Amino acid sequence: MSHTQSPARTWAEIDISALKNNLQTARQISGQPVMAVLKASAYGHDIKKIARILDQENIAFYGVASVIEARRISTTGSNTRIYLLGPTLPDERQEIISNRWTPSISSLHEATHLDQLNKGNPPLPVHITVDTGMGRGGFLPSNLNTQLEKIRKLKNITIEGIGSHLPSADDDKTFTQSQFKTFSEIVKNTHHTFKYIHLANSAGILDYSSSITNLCRPGLMLYGISPIESYQKKLQPVMSLKSKITIIRQLPPGHGISYGRTVLLDKPTRIATIGAGYGDGYPRSVAPDKASVIIRNTRCPIIGRVTMDQIMVDVSNLPDAATGDEVELFGKNLPVTEVANNANTISWEILTRITPRVTRIYLNK
Repeated sequence: MSHTQSPARTWAEIDISALKNNLQTARQISGQPVMAVLKASAYGHDIKKIARILDQENIAFYGVASVIEARRISTTGSNTRIYLLGPTLPDERQEIISNRWTPSISSLHEATHLDQLNKGNPPLPVHITVDTGMGRGGFLPSNLNTQLEKIRKLKNITIEGIGSHLPSADDDKTFTQSQFKTFSEIVKNTHHTFKYIHLANSAGILDYSSSITNLCRPGLMLYGISPIESYQKKLQPVMSLKSKITIIRQLPPGHGISYGRTVLLDKPTRIATIGAGYGDGYPRSVAPDKASVIIRNTRCPIIGRVTMDQIMVDVSNLPDAATGDEVELFGKNLPVTEVANNANTISWEILTRITPRVTRIYLNK
């Protein structure tokens, strides 16, 4: 006996034409090849699906956070090189070598261990990471040249590139400009020829320029969100999180709404319940007095606390609203940055916390 599968209750529409537009924007602004950052399941957009799509776009590297993510991309049959953005653990390095993934090196120990493991194979290309202010990994500029001399002598790895990271490109222009200058001086002082030199993340691409770098690393902007508000018009949001109204009820004055009864109605109110919640990734921490959703092209305020599977909204000013109506939680009409601000967090976190039970639907392939 066959069974009919119901449509999704909560889903994320992912606009592939917007993704490609944002990639082109990154290329046009930077004038450089791209390392597309696909970590955290491509910022919640599904790492395997996005890797398959971008594999036809002549990407220099896919940037990932771990061997788990590298492995997931490898299962797609992608031909794009995979770059590990952070330090690797000793028991991960044999898999890196076997798959010819490109590691970033933050210590002499990593380099020598990879060299030992790669004996008998062609030299493995690696990139040197320099800590110019991020503080989470990389060689310190003060001892970089000493360490580089030792790494150059290793026979089974080859230094292909050098990179660093910008911690404050979206909110501290003075420091970031000095960081670009410092990085440029570091690279020149190594007296080494690097095939790839990279520093700029999304904010770095949008608001800065460099004469020494020749590779950029767009992350958030690839998915259509600008870390610097003034550049948002250049980008197209890729993900729209949507759900449906499951029920509408007329509730009397004095009736409580949601856990904790933080809201007691002061007048008769038409309340719609939405079939999504923090179990889908919509943040519980949004301020109910500020947050809203869009129903029938109308903003409707969230009432009470977001629950695991449901959200209540006031549709008193929308008399035509009905059970089954589509609800936009964020997307092209309600920016994810607004949701993030209302939840006292950042867009990166909102996108990456959209859970697996949310169906991804890919449009405009």
